[in-house]
Amino acid sequence: MLRVVRVSIFLLYVFVCTISVMGEEKAVNYFPSAIGSYWVYEDQDGNTLKRTVIEGEEIAGEIYHAFNYEPEIEDWVDFSRFIHPELFKLSDKGITLSVKEEVEKAVHARLTKEMQILIDAFKDDVPNTEVEPTYDIKVEVEKDLMLLNTPIDPNEEWESLKINATMTFSFAQDHSITIDFAIVESGIIRSIETIETSAGTFENCLKVQYRTETETGLDQDVEPDEVDPPGETLTTIWFAPNVGIVKYHQVMNYMFLELVPDDEGLPLPNAPVTKTLELKKYEIKK
Repeated sequence: MLRVVRVSIFLLYVFVCTISVMGEEKAVNYFPSAIGSYWVYEDQDGNTLKRTVIEGEEIAGEIYHAFNYEPEIEDWVDFSRFIHPELFKLSDKGITLSVKEEVEKAVHARLTKEMQILIDAFKDDVPNTEVEPTYDIKVEVEKDLMLLNTPIDPNEEWESLKINATMTFSFAQDHSITIDFAIVESGIIRSIETIETSAGTFENCLKVQYRTETETGLDQDVEPDEVDPPGETLTTIWFAPNVGIVKYHQVMNYMFLELVPDDEGLPLPNAPVTKTLELKKYEIKK
């Protein structure tokens, strides 16, 4: 019994010391930016993505680093704000990904895809209908994405991104529904872990989780208790010191389709959608 107590006290001591040391670390230590550095990732389907640091640019007096990607994104639905940023900034405050315009396009594409799924399901459920559904989508991102704060603090949650979106759609000429989405994504460091990938074993990795919380404002024609809450997204990223992202896992639920009442009986696809990426090889330039 005494031995168990001693082991527990030792582990607690190690954890406290680790947290103390981490509090002095800078976020930039987990995001190399030397030109020519590259990372090759492989997803759950065996597809690879190469990300390379290239020469950046100056915007409003601030220096932004840049990434190049192979292959380039062909469909904005596939855009990941964590994996595909074109520009990023390193500062004493932390790591900022300049993804405002890209996220606006990606969320618009995602909602458009979900709306088209609903329209196709509606047409299958009501064949030979002369009704032609219409819709309009507007998206605004309030700020760029704060990837990591400095100093590194495992106990502090921060707001990483905020998105506002509005959907107006109609299945009849004189009847429309408007839904407002207010999406806030927060990040928090969950633990320190050792991660094994085909590129090697990485110790002291930050396990960071980014979770969205979505509020909707439905118009007066829809009762809140008639629909489910909008789908949320949980993204987990492992950052290795002096290497960067070594593993990525995302579980994404539908934003809009979750709001379709179950009693409509429409043949909608299942959620969530899961995506993983794992580091396959890399080179960090000095």
